[in-house]
Amino acid sequence: MIPAQFDYLAPTTIDEALAALAEHGDDAKILAGGQSLLPVLRMRLNAPEVVIDLGKIPELRGVRDDGDHLVIGAMTRHADVLRDPMVGEHAALLQRAVTHLADEQIRHRGTFGGALAHADPAGDVGAPALALGCEMVIAGRDGTRTVGANDFFVDLFETAVGEDEILTAVRVPKHTGWGAHYEKFVRVAHQWPIVAVAAAVRVEGGTIAEARVGLTNMGSTPLRARAVEDALRGQPATEDAVREAASRATEGTNPPSDLNGDSDYRSHLATVLTRRAVLAAAGG
Repeated sequence: MIPAQFDYLAPTTIDEALAALAEHGDDAKILAGGQSLLPVLRMRLNAPEVVIDLGKIPELRGVRDDGDHLVIGAMTRHADVLRDPMVGEHAALLQRAVTHLADEQIRHRGTFGGALAHADPAGDVGAPALALGCEMVIAGRDGTRTVGANDFFVDLFETAVGEDEILTAVRVPKHTGWGAHYEKFVRVAHQWPIVAVAAAVRVEGGTIAEARVGLTNMGSTPLRARAVEDALRGQPATEDAVREAASRATEGTNPPSDLNGDSDYRSHLATVLTRRAVLAAAGG
């Protein structure tokens, strides 16, 4: 199908983008890569009068070092996150997840911030961002604010970004030296995960000193498996110890039931995939 007619704006600064958003309000949609928006427009499930493309704003792209954090511009393409050496060294979990994100064509068009702002609970970057404790930088007409990942994801396809605001960057705490793994279960290659688990683990002398575990598609938002994290702390990085901790993966979750699997099936997957992800991240 062909989308309904709309006006196209391509601002070159954040201020221009915010001004356009303020002017057109509910009649406007932000284009931040378009891998989710464009199919919706083509099927006429949404018909905005104005599309504001953020792709011409240079300050929204790239990865930079900021002390104990990396800063990833919201319009940085997944492919650029995947091959950036600083991300590989200090936030390896993001690269592990992006490797499994859709296919190469989408990774070259989709953006890191666009995927986070879309807030699909089955998306591949939300759980890793949550597990690493990322902070989202949000710009509005009244200035800039920072929201932690715990508060950023509000509900299904809903975030803390206001209608007159734009996600501009993601601050990623450095996890240098941590092991990382993203375990994703799909029926068909390049599909949205039925369930996926993001794990980052710091091992000292064969003992798990710290662990961070995020769950994909186990609720209306990405979730932290905090019960698993607590159970892993101070335990040996062995099959038995990790299996016992992983048995708590479903605590606090509310997995959906759909054509791909019911909630019980997803709960079983979460336990199995958590064990696999943690063992792989710990080098086991």
